[in-house]
Parts: sequence; C-alpha cells; structure tokens
Amino acid sequence: QVQLVESGGGLVQPGGSLRLSCAASRSISDIFRMGWYRQAPGKQREWVARIISGGSPNYADSVKGRFTISRDNDKNTVYLQMNSLAPEDTAVYYCNLRLKILGQDYWGQGTQVTVSS
Repeated sequence: QVQLVESGGGLVQPGGSLRLSCAASRSISDIFRMGWYRQAPGKQREWVARIISGGSPNYADSVKGRFTISRDNDKNTVYLQMNSLAPEDTAVYYCNLRLKILGQDYWGQGTQVTVSS
C-alpha cells in the first residue's frame, strides 16, 4: 500500500503560478510512473503530466509549455509547477503513482486549484 499526500493548491489570479507537491509514503526512485491528473466540476478526470521511469516527462497539450513536472527522489516527492494559470485550469488536482507497469494505480486525496480574479 502506498499513501500519497498532495499539497500546494489554492486560489490564484489568472496569469499566476502555483507549485503542487505530492509526497509518497515509500521510495519513488524505482517506480514505473508518477503523474498528475485533474478533474473540473462536471467533467471527467483528465491526465495532465507524468514521468515514466527512464523517460522524459509528458504533458497534455492543454498545459504544455506552462506546466512542469519534476521529482525529488531523496524526498519521495513529485512536483507540478504551474505557470500562466488560466480559469480553465481550475480543478481538483490528483497525484497518481503506479509501482509496476501492470500494477495498480494509487491516488492522493486531491488538492483544489482555483484560478479566478
């Protein structure tokens, strides 16, 4: 079992920035994949960004060039730096982890991001 705890959400004005953090309860140095998803009111959960073991970060087209995913293996933490935020980025953001390529997915509890003036 793996616990994921997100933090860093909040209210920000359009054009602003936030950094989300996701702390895992075990080492992330050998996991298959970690990433971020989001779910806006009335919409399905969508993928935002991910890091796959041995690969480069991948981003959804809607956030490419504005969001950056990174990891700190020493802290067992993955981050999502979000710049140039827009109202359409408003959602609950969820951290996701998969230990093995065919393993189960683990989810955090979510952190609310609201972009509004």
